Amino acid sequence: MPQLNKGGKFVFGISRIREGGELFLPPQAMEEYGICREGRIYIFTGARATGGFCVTRKGLLAPSQLGHILRENPKLDTYTFPEGELTPYKGRRYGWLTVSQSGRLLLTEFLLHQLDLNIGAELLCIRSSDIAFTLGAKGPLLERAKSYSGEIPVY
Repeated sequence: MPQLNKGGKFVFGISRIREGGELFLPPQAMEEYGICREGRIYIFTGARATGGFCVTRKGLLAPSQLGHILRENPKLDTYTFPEGELTPYKGRRYGWLTVSQSGRLLLTEFLLHQLDLNIGAELLCIRSSDIAFTLGAKGPLLERAKSYSGEIPVY
């Protein structure tokens, strides 16, 4: 998978939001982050410049420096907060979703609205850190991907 510019962010592919809110995560991202291990993922709103959302799982988030997110939001930690809803915490919004073994997510209309996304949106899957990857909806990296001369797989 490409780096869109020398020394730039690594891109796993593009995930398209399909009819009914169905979205598939790129296999390489799922493998690198072990996304399907727990059957559930955490999502949180992306940076203002990128939009979209970030994806991680409890086994990566809980022991990290960001583990306080779960400790200070016990309903999120135990998945007793409603699936597909976002709760605010320190400038971002957090939630959880079920993920299939094939990397399939279902984004409800309500969740799409909360994330300012629409059916048909193409999200650039970007390696962000060692605990999360980003599905970016806008910004210079997405624009660079649109003009990239190589192949970027769409899921």
